[in-house]
Amino acid sequence: MKLLEGKTALITGASRGIGKALAQTFAQEGANIAFTDLKRNEDMEKLEAELNETGIKAKGYESDASSFSGSEELVKDILNDFDTIDILVNNAGITKDNLLMRLTEQDWDAVININLKSVFNLTKAVQRTMLKQRKGSIINMSSVVGIEGNAGQSNYSASKAGIIGFTKSVARELGSRNIRCNAIAPGFIITEMTGQLDEKVKDEWTKFIPLKRGGTPEDVAKTAVFLASDLSDYVTGQVISVCGGMHT
Repeated sequence: MKLLEGKTALITGASRGIGKALAQTFAQEGANIAFTDLKRNEDMEKLEAELNETGIKAKGYESDASSFSGSEELVKDILNDFDTIDILVNNAGITKDNLLMRLTEQDWDAVININLKSVFNLTKAVQRTMLKQRKGSIINMSSVVGIEGNAGQSNYSASKAGIIGFTKSVARELGSRNIRCNAIAPGFIITEMTGQLDEKVKDEWTKFIPLKRGGTPEDVAKTAVFLASDLSDYVTGQVISVCGGMHT
């Protein structure tokens, strides 16, 4: 039996990068996949078709995770289509990096709303369903910079640190109902965005990584499968760094 067979997962921000790898890996383990992105575009259409070809049920939804009411409507639509939500992966996120002296209020608010408020929105929206089921796994995508901080990323670091505090609090609140909440803190992961960095910059990053390589989206996805599956039934309130030892 596959690790996630019979479960339905909602993954936000899943058309590219880590989110796409999450959807693909969860589908390989037998989960039905509801996934979101801000706009229904070619990437979403391709992923939806690819996932359905594996034999599971998959559907992409256009949704703004930073909208409270939009998140409530999204969950209603998914429950109409899938009947249940067993796993929530809060993956949607953006960066708007700048030194504090140049950081605008708009860039601060945008990152906090999309990265942090979205986690509140979706978790609250699925909570009722998971409480009725008396079971669920919530996985929040943080970052090593939410643990250590990083110059030029005060907004991003604050949003990812906030996710850790939220995760631990929700784990304490919902644990008695068998609902688990954990966070993953990726390090330097090679995606479309980081892949565009100059090779010298990437080499500098890898010097500080004990495993001497950047991570892949699949490295993150495999950790998420563990947290989503019954293998981690006694794991909640934890932050797992997927960083090749960079945060050690």
